[in-house]
Amino acid sequence: MPQSNQDFSVKIDLNAALSNTLAIVLAGGRGSRLKQLTDLRSKPAIPIAGKFKIIDFPLSNCINSGIRRIGVVTQYRSHTLNQHVQRGWNFLQSDFNEFVELWPAQQQTADESWYQGTADAVYQNLQIIGDVNPDYILVLAGDHVYKQDYSLMLREHIKKGADISVACIEVPVEEAKDFGVLGIDEDENIITFVEKPDKPPTIPGNSERSLASMGIYIFNAKMLSEKLSSDAFDAQSSHDFGKDIIPSSIGELKIVAHPFERSSIKNVNYEEPYWRDVGTITAYWEANMDLTKLLPRLDLYDDSWPIRTVHYQRAAAKFNYNHNERLGTAINSVVSAGCIVSGSTVEQSILFNNVRVNSFSVLKECVVLPNCDIGRNCRLTKVVLDTNCHIPEGTVIGEDAELDAQRFHRNEMGIVLVTAAMIEKL
Repeated sequence: MPQSNQDFSVKIDLNAALSNTLAIVLAGGRGSRLKQLTDLRSKPAIPIAGKFKIIDFPLSNCINSGIRRIGVVTQYRSHTLNQHVQRGWNFLQSDFNEFVELWPAQQQTADESWYQGTADAVYQNLQIIGDVNPDYILVLAGDHVYKQDYSLMLREHIKKGADISVACIEVPVEEAKDFGVLGIDEDENIITFVEKPDKPPTIPGNSERSLASMGIYIFNAKMLSEKLSSDAFDAQSSHDFGKDIIPSSIGELKIVAHPFERSSIKNVNYEEPYWRDVGTITAYWEANMDLTKLLPRLDLYDDSWPIRTVHYQRAAAKFNYNHNERLGTAINSVVSAGCIVSGSTVEQSILFNNVRVNSFSVLKECVVLPNCDIGRNCRLTKVVLDTNCHIPEGTVIGEDAELDAQRFHRNEMGIVLVTAAMIEKL
């Protein structure tokens, strides 16, 4: 049984521990709840926040935390993700054993299978991991948006003498069914772990909140290798960290919870730390809309914790015309480099790189991904416009629910997803 006492007097050489930590970013998922937005790309490769991709957040957290050995595990529709990582994340010093490497599925097991689950994705790369020879392995989801100092979580993991640490966050109980839900004792040892339960257990004394796993784990490397090797030959296992590895380790290993608030990078304007699983069209739209507010919950203007991405040479955004009804304006909006707002109105919207909005068009509450061209006299309301869409002159989207549902994907919140393939069928 794991020890419950916590010894915070342990002295730690954190720099040495970070140097001996390998981060593995699980970036192979499709994200099917995002519908056609992931038809041509994996979820971590989806553009977000005007100029970034979702994968940039965990990668930036690693670099800012002092972790400079990173493997990115890819599988589904990985081409655009591979390009992004190769072009924007190849700046580390290989002479010092620093790297951001792509680890695609290679059918490395005897049955020549692709990655069967999150744990299997790590298991199939044990030989590569052995070559790196880390003391600690940080496993991250590649499809969440947040800012976190992993070094603080690692320090706590070592001080508590943990075998496994699980980052967690409080969520409303009605949302907890989408997560792994933890039960902890008074010393924050994890005593129960249930993956996506129909009736989530709640926090003691608070029937409205549950403690959810964030899919962020720290493992002692030797222990993890042994655990994964055993799990690989279990025919009853789904080879998943949340469903198999963590639950089967309770009572056998020391597993501790790490509340996110202890290592999150705070936004001074909000008490609650920011973390988003942008796994649905609504969540994705809301996360982008938040950035158009006066004080967004996600602070991208904090130079002390920068988010890195690929930088291409683009001209500055431009706004044309100042005639009566032909004004090039953007109000409460984010407009990225390479955009031209020509005699049109953009309100509470976010335009990614190289978007053109032509004269007499009006956009409200829209998320417009790169390389879109919106023709004259268009009206778009509450629309997510995928990359490379060319909207014909006079098109109206977001005002007629029945017509939108016939032509595009319209969800229960009235958000309309439009792709280039849908436009071609008009």
